[in-house]
Amino acid sequence: MSTSQIHGPNFSTYVRSVRLALEEKSAPYELHEVNILGGEHAKPEHLARNPFAKVPSFTHDHLTIYETSAILRYIDRAFPGPALQAADAKLAARGDMVMSIVDSFGYGSIIGKLVWQRMVTPMLGGTPDEDIVAGSLDQVKLCLREFDRLLGHHHHWFGGDNVGLADLHLAPVFGYLMGTAEGREMVGHHSHLHAWFGRMAERPSMKKTEPVFG
Repeated sequence: MSTSQIHGPNFSTYVRSVRLALEEKSAPYELHEVNILGGEHAKPEHLARNPFAKVPSFTHDHLTIYETSAILRYIDRAFPGPALQAADAKLAARGDMVMSIVDSFGYGSIIGKLVWQRMVTPMLGGTPDEDIVAGSLDQVKLCLREFDRLLGHHHHWFGGDNVGLADLHLAPVFGYLMGTAEGREMVGHHSHLHAWFGRMAERPSMKKTEPVFG
């Protein structure tokens, strides 16, 4: 099996989602760090892989792909191993909704506002903007309510009985969310969602892809 190439920082939630999918497939890959804080994502070398200056980009068998959801679905189709999308159309649609919510509503409020202010800003030597934190909470709560509803009370995973792409797309975001006091408090109101992340956090794929800073 040829080795895939991932270009992006290991601490990116989207990079981690791609790594999780490959780990779940037991597929070899190489991670090439891109220093986004230093502007490497906007340099010609990376723009040749993704003209929108985003991460990750993914190369396998002479094909380069960007957009995480497209990469994840390619991995599931192209690599042997356990299926990461439900065969049942209704379960698959539920998983697709989760992935879209992350991209359209969850990432910006959870990572771009709450986590950035509580975790990233202090690491960069700054002081969190409490107005930005407060302004993020209603959207975060709405996302969590929908994630909890879509998970339901009868399934361990968003795709049904087996871990799937939706779980891998959401889990890295939760990894950071649970690093904030607000996140832990809000998730604590959703027992099934809290239990889901507990199961997810114990998977070998999650342990192998823990973010490394510095």
